[in-house]
Amino acid sequence: MKHIIIGTAGHIDHGKTTLIKALTGRNTDRWEEEQRRGITIDLGFTYFDLPNGDRAGIIDVPGHERFINNMVAGVVGMDLVMLVIAADEGIMPQTREHMDILGELGIEKSIIVLNKCDLVDEEWLELVEEEVKEELSGTFLENAPVVKVSAATGEGLSQLIETIQEMTENEVTEKDIHTIPRLPIDRVFTLSGFGTIITGTLLAGTIRKEDTLCMYPIGKECKIRSIQVHGESVDTCYAGQRVAINLSNVKKSEIRRGCVLAPPNNMKNTELLDVKLNVLPSSMRILTNHARLHFFSGTSEILCRAVLLDKEEIGPGESGYVQLRLEEEIAVRRGDRFVVRFYSPMETIGGGVVLEPNPKRKRRFQPDVIEELQRKESGSSADVIELHVKQHEETMVTAAELAKITALSPEEVKEDISQLEEQGTVLTFPMKKDLYVWHKSSAEKKKEMITKELAAFHKAHPYRPGMAKAEIHGKFMKQVKPNVFDMYIENLIKEESIGRRGEFLHCFGYEIPRDAIFEKAAGTILGAMEKAGYDFVRFSEIEFPKLPEGTKEDVLQVLTAEGTVVKVNDEMYTLASLMEEAKKKIQEKLKKDGLITIAEVRDMFATSRKSAKPILEYMDTLKITKKAGAESERIAYV
Repeated sequence: MKHIIIGTAGHIDHGKTTLIKALTGRNTDRWEEEQRRGITIDLGFTYFDLPNGDRAGIIDVPGHERFINNMVAGVVGMDLVMLVIAADEGIMPQTREHMDILGELGIEKSIIVLNKCDLVDEEWLELVEEEVKEELSGTFLENAPVVKVSAATGEGLSQLIETIQEMTENEVTEKDIHTIPRLPIDRVFTLSGFGTIITGTLLAGTIRKEDTLCMYPIGKECKIRSIQVHGESVDTCYAGQRVAINLSNVKKSEIRRGCVLAPPNNMKNTELLDVKLNVLPSSMRILTNHARLHFFSGTSEILCRAVLLDKEEIGPGESGYVQLRLEEEIAVRRGDRFVVRFYSPMETIGGGVVLEPNPKRKRRFQPDVIEELQRKESGSSADVIELHVKQHEETMVTAAELAKITALSPEEVKEDISQLEEQGTVLTFPMKKDLYVWHKSSAEKKKEMITKELAAFHKAHPYRPGMAKAEIHGKFMKQVKPNVFDMYIENLIKEESIGRRGEFLHCFGYEIPRDAIFEKAAGTILGAMEKAGYDFVRFSEIEFPKLPEGTKEDVLQVLTAEGTVVKVNDEMYTLASLMEEAKKKIQEKLKKDGLITIAEVRDMFATSRKSAKPILEYMDTLKITKKAGAESERIAYV
């Protein structure tokens, strides 16, 4: 049985707590103030069982800007995040900040939950979904599944549970329970007759009753008196579980959120950290030397100064080597992720990874210092790395996975990969969150299979622009992430192994034959559309001369891909030139009157309401118009 932790993120009032209650039957707002004000201030925890028997712990994190520190603490140890967006409001500023934080903290698995769908109509819901997908493009969430629900009515909850189960079964990797245990503390309290109790998400390893561990950074050893997981007493807890632990030999007053429970002599306190810091592309700030920041890692929040070691400043979308000089001691490990926010005003500007958790104080712009930090991002043992890469022929392998497999540091693994790449032994695909590696022999074998398939496709379907890229992905590389697959396809295109028309792939140099059959079908389509004008003709109603099976549909696809024909709706197509003319006239009308109705469109183009409505709906998709309240009225999009 997998131990899964699911978290929520999203803007205040978008229904995270209500959604969790709908899934679990429990209210995660623990404090009277939270229930009175209707907002989550601190972390809330509960659980529910999936149909396959796996138990999922669930963390409700605050959405309000003032409680971002609690939100960051809640992300620790999450396997999967549900980004909750209210359908009646769409993406809000706090949603974007949560997305940035999740990205910097290394969250990969996520589900977009469009909540409150009962409050909007279908058309509005489609617009919101489109807006969300546009907003998430280029982020780690761009390929996340979208599930539409109403926590209030229960609509869509079964689909959400099904999606969670599918992702946790197929995509969530079980945490290592055999390594050194580490438990960041997010709550501490006392119970009469028991004493001090801590809670948190066990990130790694196993903790057993009667174990003796150390509380960092206070450096105090304590014994495990008892353990609870989801309210049930157990003798052992494992990585990936939400746990409550009763400790002896330590007082509540000695512990705070941010402390870490781990074996004695396993971690070392520090007030200095060498890090690679990334400033978010969306940040409006430039990070300057000696800036005062709020540093968040695990459940810790500490003030610090940022000493820029290799740059005068780090702007949006840039990164650099930084030494963080903390105002309190902390215990972290190499590879830990962090987020930084400006001291005042409190806004998230970036994050990154710890390269060295126990460095010496460094001076700026020292070549040996920069070289040392670069080495810590690199590594060695290339032959072993190549062997493991070769074993992942169907899936590719990430640098992080290689580090785990080989027990090498991430820095050593990256240096080996660079060496292998220079030798032409491996191909690399750098993504925002990791580096994917593929053996050259595996890539060549896959290229041969794809080109052979494309050649056979052209023979069977000469008038089609090619095979859909998604079809190639599903048939030959379905175990490879879509964005990594896209990069591989781009490589094949650059080396002229294949070609592409829009979202269709074809053999390099392949041209659709403009023979008599093609011209006959194209002439029939274009002639019918020209004759119909703005009284759009349904494609199914066009009368064609005798043609080979599937030819007319293939030729329509070519004309659409070329931009000669546009799809007005599921049934209607027309000439692109007609819709371009319509666009200009509608823009002129909007510029003059500020409003246009379906009736006016009908009269403007001497057509029927049956065709006028699709014209306006098409303009909505182009973002030329948008609804102005009444179903039949439109105003300019901008």
